This record gives sequence, C-alpha cells and structure tokens, in this order.
Amino acid sequence: MLADALGATRTRSASAGAELTAARDRLARVRRAAAAVPDRVGAQRDRRLAEIDTRHAARLADLARRAADAARREAPGAASAGWDGWAPTPAGRGEAPGSVRVGTVHIDGAEPVPALVPLLDAGHVHLAGGDPQGYAAVVPALLLRSVGRADPGAVRLFGYDPEHLGGGLAGFAPLGTAGLLTFVGPGGLGRLLDDLVEQIRRINETVLAGEYRTLRELAAATGRRPEPWRVAVLLGGDELSRHERGQLDRVVRTGAACGVHLVVRGIDLPDDPTVTRVLVGPAQARVGDLPVTLDDPPPAALVTDTCRGIASRVNAGPAPTPFADLLPPADRMWREDSATGLTAPIGEGPHGRPVLLTLGDYPPHALIGGPSGTGKTNLIFAWIGALASRYSPAELEFYLLDFKEGVSFARFAQGRRDPSWLPHMRLVGINVNTDREFGLALLRFLAEELRRRADAAKKHEVTKLAELRAVDPTGHWPRIVAVVDEFQALLAGRDVVAREAADLLEDLARRGRSQGIHLVLASQDVRGIEALWGRPALVAQFTLRIALPKALRILAERNDAAQSLPRHHAVINAESGLVEGNQVARIPSASDWESWSDLQHRLWRMRPQDAAPARLFDGDAIPRLAEAPDFRALTPPEEEVPRSPVALLGEIIDVQARSAALRLPRAPGRNLAVIGTRVDEACAVLDAAARSLARQHRPGTARFSIACLDPDADPAARELYADLADDASWYDEETLPELMAEVGDSLGAPGVPSVPHYLLLYAVDAAAGQLAGRAGRRTGLEQLRRILHDGPERRTHVLAWWRGVARMRVDLGGAGARTDQIGAWVALDVQGAELGSSLYPGTGGPDWYPRPWRGLFFDRAVHRTGQVIIPYGPTR
Repeated sequence: MLADALGATRTRSASAGAELTAARDRLARVRRAAAAVPDRVGAQRDRRLAEIDTRHAARLADLARRAADAARREAPGAASAGWDGWAPTPAGRGEAPGSVRVGTVHIDGAEPVPALVPLLDAGHVHLAGGDPQGYAAVVPALLLRSVGRADPGAVRLFGYDPEHLGGGLAGFAPLGTAGLLTFVGPGGLGRLLDDLVEQIRRINETVLAGEYRTLRELAAATGRRPEPWRVAVLLGGDELSRHERGQLDRVVRTGAACGVHLVVRGIDLPDDPTVTRVLVGPAQARVGDLPVTLDDPPPAALVTDTCRGIASRVNAGPAPTPFADLLPPADRMWREDSATGLTAPIGEGPHGRPVLLTLGDYPPHALIGGPSGTGKTNLIFAWIGALASRYSPAELEFYLLDFKEGVSFARFAQGRRDPSWLPHMRLVGINVNTDREFGLALLRFLAEELRRRADAAKKHEVTKLAELRAVDPTGHWPRIVAVVDEFQALLAGRDVVAREAADLLEDLARRGRSQGIHLVLASQDVRGIEALWGRPALVAQFTLRIALPKALRILAERNDAAQSLPRHHAVINAESGLVEGNQVARIPSASDWESWSDLQHRLWRMRPQDAAPARLFDGDAIPRLAEAPDFRALTPPEEEVPRSPVALLGEIIDVQARSAALRLPRAPGRNLAVIGTRVDEACAVLDAAARSLARQHRPGTARFSIACLDPDADPAARELYADLADDASWYDEETLPELMAEVGDSLGAPGVPSVPHYLLLYAVDAAAGQLAGRAGRRTGLEQLRRILHDGPERRTHVLAWWRGVARMRVDLGGAGARTDQIGAWVALDVQGAELGSSLYPGTGGPDWYPRPWRGLFFDRAVHRTGQVIIPYGPTR
C-alpha cells in the first residue's frame, strides 16, 4: 500500500511539475504578449489620430473654401476685392450691396476667408478699441467698398468728425461736389440725427407705405430702389445729450430697414441685432467673437480717383431707367378700355412710384417743351409706347407729325429696314418743315372726324365719347391722339395757312375733349410756345404741361421747377403749370432702336388681321406714280359710252395720299397749263398726266401727240413717247405747225371724234417763230388758240408747258387776252403775284411761295383756292 501510495504520489508530483512548467511557459508568453500590446495600440492610435487630423484638415479646408465662396457671393466684386486692381462694380438692378469686407480670417492649412461686415440694407457698425491705425484701415475700407458696390449717387455720406474736423474722411471730399458727402461741424450732431430720423419717418410713410417692410424688400419686388442709402460716419465727440441719445437709438432700431446706417467710433450704441461690433486691437481685430486680420487701408489715390469718377457721373445726371418699366406684363397688354380716358405711366417719381399721364375729359390736351437735347423725342416715344402697350388699336389711334428735320418717327411706319409698324399708328409725317400744308391737312382731317363724331353723338342724343360708345358699341370710336412736334411751324407767319391752322387748333382743342380727340403739341423753341400765348382760349385747353430740363414758358410764370431738373427727368403738371401740380418723373430710355423695336414687333404680331400700315409722308421723298393708289385704280371703261378721263398730276399734300386729278370732260376750258422753268418738274407733271390718261384707254382708242421744243426735256419726252407705243406721235419744231394745222382744221368737221386726242406740248412757248404761219392762212398760234378754245368739246385737250406766265399770255393773245381756255394750271417756280387775277380768283394772286419739287394746282371748275401738290418722280 505504501508502495502504491508512493507511486501515486510520485506520479502526481511529476504531473504537477509538468503543469507548473506549462504554466510558467504560459506566463512567459503572456508577459511577452503584454509587453507588445502598448506598442501595437500606440501605433494604431497614432494612425487613427493621423487619419482624424487628415480628415479634419480636409474638412476645414473645404469649409474654408465654401465660406470663401459664400463670402464672395455675399460680397462680390468691389465689396470684397483686394486693393490691387480694385474698381467700382455696381450691383445689378434690384440687388442690394449688402456686406463688405474689412479683413480676413486665417485658418491653418486653408486659404484665408474674407471677414464681412453687414452694412447697406443690413445694419450698423460700431468700432471700439484703441488702435488708431486700425480705425484708419476699417473706416475708409467700409465706405469705399460700399460706394463702389452701389450705383453712382446711390450712397450719400454724412461725416461728423469734431476732433479732426473731417480729416478722417478727407479722401472722400470729391463726393461733396455732387452732393454725396456732407460734413457736419461740431455741435451739429443733433441736427444730423434729427434729419436722419425725419428721413426714416418719411420713407416709412410715403415710400414703404405699409406695402413693404424694408427698402431692400421693395427693391427686390419692383426692381427699383427709390431712395439712396444714407451712411452717417460719427467719429467721436462729446457726451450725447438726452435728446441726441434718444434720436441715435431710434436710428439704430429703425434705420436699416429704411437704408439709414451708422458707422460709429467713440460713441456707445445700444445692443441691437442690427449692430455689428468691431474691436480694433494693435495686432488683430475681432468682429463679434471672430478674430480678424484687418486689410490694409485703401490707397489714398484710389479713394480720391474713385470719388472723383462717381461725382463726375452723378453731375452728368442719372441714367434713364429701362423702357420695360413702363410696359405692362405680356399677358396684360391691350387689356385697358379707353372709353373714359387714356392713362399710362411716363416714368418713376422720387419715391419709386410710377407717375401717370392721363388724357381724357380732364386734362384733354398736353403741351411739351424743352430745349434741344433734353429728351423731348425720347419722352414722346416713351408715352406712345406706354399707351400702345395698354390699349389696342380699336381703343387708340395715333397721328404723328414732325416739323423738324429727321426721320426718327419713321420707325412707327412700315419701312425697308423693318417691315413691321405700330398697329395704332394711322399717319406719320416727317421732314414736313417746308410743307406746312400737310400739317393743315391733318388738322382738317381731325376737324372732319370731330364733325363725324359730333353728328353721331347728336343722332344718339349723347354728348361724350364714353356715352356714344355705350349706345353704339358696333361703331368704330377709338380715342385719337395727334402729336405735332415743333408745332410752331404751323403758326409761323401771317399767311392763310397760319390763320386757318390756328383756328382749327383752337376748335379742336375746345371741342375735341368730348369726342375723344386729344392734341399733344411739342416744341423745343420758346418762340413756339409764345406763339400760343396770343390765343388764351387755346392755351387754356392745354392743362397738362410737361416741362423738360431748362424749359421756358411751359409752366406757370412763377413755377421754375424745370430749371433745376437733372437729365432724363421732366416736370409733369396737370394743373395748367401751377406749382401745386408739379410731379417730377424720371423718363426711361425709349428712343433707341433696340428698345423700341422689341415692343413694336411684339405689338405688330398682335395686330388684327385687317390692319393696314400707317400712311408715311416724308417731305424729302418723291412719290412714284406707279405706287399711287389712285393710279392703280385706273382701268379702261367696260361700257361703250366713254366716261370723262382723269389726268393725275401729282400727290396732294394731305392725309389720305390722294392724287391731284384733272377731269377732262367735253366742256370748255378743259386744258392744262404747266408754268415754270424747272424742266424736271414740268416733265414730271406732263408725264404723269399722259400715263394716267393712257391707263384709261385700251390700245388704239386714244391718240397722243407729243411735241418737245426744249432739248433738256427731250429725254423725258422721248421715254414717254416710247412707252405709249403705237398710240403716240412725235413732233418737233419743223413738224409742229403741221400738227397745229391738222388739229385746228379738224375742229370744223361735223360730228364728234370717236377717239380722244391729247396734245402734250413741252416748252410750247419756244415755238413762236415756227407757229407764225404763212400769208393767207391761220398762224400756228391762232390754231393753238382755236384748239384751246374749241378742242375740249370735241375731245381734244391740250396739256402744255409754258416757261413763264408772260410767255403764256403772249401765246394766248397778249396781256389783255382772256385765259378762260386754260381751265387748270400747275405753277412751279412762279411767284403767286405773277399769276394775277386773270388766272386766279380775287386780286393779287394766290398766297404761293415756290419751293423745290412742289407745285400749286388750280382747277377753275373745282377749286376755290390753290392746292399744293408734289409731282410724281421719274418712272424709271
């Protein structure tokens, strides 16, 4: 048993020893493993920390980059650019400059981020600390970047610097020449704060008027900023009084919404969300809790040059607003009703609200005045565009007449450059400075339209256009606006035209209001306005007065508001020029081709299907016979019984573009005399007459005998002869007597010729020698007189050109001979007195003063007074 026990003990001992050895090995391994853990964990920790640092740096760099991008978007261009190459970059229309840069925030491993301070439309800036160099950097940077980010003149500075007497803002002094910088002396802080508070009150009451909370909101909604920013720079001073402290607190609380801001140093500001505090230290500044490295101050030369440039642009006057401001939205065009009147904006007032012009029962007519270059034509364009975009052609028609030289109004009519036209325009007259008869024709046309409307109103037992339209909705009763630029040309002189024009103007002005006919008279010459003052009844009707800068005699005598107007502005007064009726409007730019063309093409595409282009009368253009409506309407008669042919002689100076027509029936005196020395014009009259007559006869049914005795007229006469072909015969000096003898002898034959015969005699007075005749026979002149006397009743008519009245009298039988056989004549370069009583009714002859390419047409059977015509131009 002992042996067994000993053996078992030894076995257990050996096993325990083996376990001990194994345990010691495990302990050694554990100790070795434990010794390796710190190194491995440390390496992993260091690797993770490195990864975190890398991600943190990348994230920080990304955030810094995004912050820099956001800062550049918040303060683009001049608001944050460095001083190298810095230049003003005004914000876009309706945008607010917002924040400006004062320095940078530096972040390790990332690009510097601009440090912005909210100012314009955002808040106030309070500077604290004791570093003078920091102040000298922050204040100029704030102001220059704010001024450079706004439109010229949109920022007004007020400087209060009692310690240095304005020296802190000396670089901005050039702004004072344009009224953009006002220095306030010691003791003036109270008055400055009072004025700022008053401006805030006014803006809240009259500009925001409860519709908008802030000027920034108004500008964003309307695209216009009616008020400038006002920045008061307060650089120290004595302790504020109780009143000054109260006013300063009011500006802090309410100023930012109204564009009134403070940049303050040395004066405490109350805590307010709109106040940004900048602590300026010797090394760094703090904007709020953010450490900032301040930018260097802007170079003095940059400040001065920038301010001089801004002042120069402001002194030159503000730029006009966009033309689109006057137009309604596209879906609102042609939606207005003109039954009771015409109302449209002409521009924006001082508070950004539109200034409206009305034509109706009151005011009925308008008078526009302003020296050359002040924008009269542009204002007319703007007004026409504002009305035409609101009222359809069924509601409104325009008649436009321009007595000054130029073609700016021609764009309203169809042209070669642009086939479009303004659908409302019925008449455009340009270059009519020498054709006052055209202005008179327009007034006669309007007078006839007034009579037509008055008759319709009487028939329906109403008195006003609105009532007539109500009882006769199917009638065509648009309101008519007749614009006459440089109207004084109509009233110049003491002749028949001036007297009749003045009478018609007075009647239209007095009675036109009730029938929807409105006159707009414009003049750049004070003498044109003075031409009206002799007719108080006429002037009294023009209660709407529009005075452009430096205009005289437009407004009432003691109303000098126009004398201080800036460019692109006008005084609108609907109270006959009295001071109480003044409204100042900023007029958009409407007369440039691109602005007007966009609107005209849009309205042209909206035109009715049956719309026709406006009648364009250009006093410098020569009409063509082939384009004349009366000529195109001529055709040979279909019936066997011939009708009286009509000879067209030229275009009448009137509204309808009619032709001057000479009817040639079988009646005494139905002959034509063209009198004057102008070869081209005389040939043109005879050419038009012959071609229009030929158009009324089939080939072989009329005879044309052409005799030319002036070499200068030979080409024109030959061309006519060639075009008339087989119906024409040619005669010269040698054969003309044979023609006279043949025609004269044929007049004694029985019966009436079946074929009409037209004698076209060019320079017939040159044939006196050839028409002397032989002894025992009638002379050629006697035959000519017989043809003139007896020919028309036998369908033989003479259309002849004499180169002078005296020569024609000789050919007709001398000074005492009767001229009844000349039933119609066209006088060219012949004075009215030369025509005398034998050719013209009354004494002294017609009131006619010759001018190039014009003639005076008189037909005894039709006219009481002469009719000015324009000969048709060459056929080819």
